Amino acid sequence: MPTPAEFPTRPLGGFRILNCRSAELIGLLTARMTAGIKTALVFANTNFVVQCQDLRDAMQEPDVLIANDGIGLDLASLAIHGEKFVDNLNGTDLTPALLQSLPKPTRVYLYGAAPESVAGAVRRISALPNVVVCGYADGYGRRIPHDQIIDDISQCQPDLLLVALGNPRQERWMIENRDRLEVPLTIGVGALFDFLSGSKARAPAFVQKLHLEWAFRLMLEPRRLLKRYTYDIGVFFALCMRIGKRV
Repeated sequence: MPTPAEFPTRPLGGFRILNCRSAELIGLLTARMTAGIKTALVFANTNFVVQCQDLRDAMQEPDVLIANDGIGLDLASLAIHGEKFVDNLNGTDLTPALLQSLPKPTRVYLYGAAPESVAGAVRRISALPNVVVCGYADGYGRRIPHDQIIDDISQCQPDLLLVALGNPRQERWMIENRDRLEVPLTIGVGALFDFLSGSKARAPAFVQKLHLEWAFRLMLEPRRLLKRYTYDIGVFFALCMRIGKRV
């Protein structure tokens, strides 16, 4: 079985970010999950790099994998390393691909997002072969109080835990609770439940191919995302250039 250390990484913004193909990463995650080896996967977009700086040391652990997500990471990599990442490993595409390729029945727990979003995501994911949704809880504490989430996850004994709390909350939650959770694979999935449930629209395929999904989301949610895609982008590039190739 390949180990995370055998996968190439590229330093960016102070993080070691995977530089591999989607199929390779899915194979690694599936093998480690099947073997019961604890792994945490997070996706680094520009917002992640800015918001998660205080988690850099914790994310140096060998069982924490960081995948690149979006054109911003490609542009920063081009500026610092002279080349883009070999693939865009965004969680909105990779996580469903992982779920669809599971080789045997897998227990999945969903945590996060609004009640209607996580419930809708449960319905979509439950229809996939080899997926057994063993439990779920929204990120607002309406179904289960937050202090009971860990116990509920432990009792459900999932093989795969999907956490949709947004940056940096989901990453911090995963790091802080990793020792309390006996879950082979935990993935921070951001807005995935919103997309799966239809609560938020995904950009058309041709917009995704043009790497303009960020512009589509900005058009739909200008008040929430304007700062992220203007001022915060500047902060991201300044941060990456200052840190350079260091981790």
